[in-house]
Amino acid sequence: MQTTVEQLPQQQRQRCEVWTRVMGYHRPVSAFNPGKQSEHHDRLHFRESAVRS
Repeated sequence: MQTTVEQLPQQQRQRCEVWTRVMGYHRPVSAFNPGKQSEHHDRLHFRESAVRS
């Protein structure tokens, strides 16, 4: 099975705004200071598997 990936030209692309929860409320990462943005970049994301009963 072969998968093809199409990419949009640069002028048709738009930025995706990432929000995260900090200190109990949600904020866009773009509003963080440089130190907090670096900390966010270093975070490890994980997925929790479903519990089987």
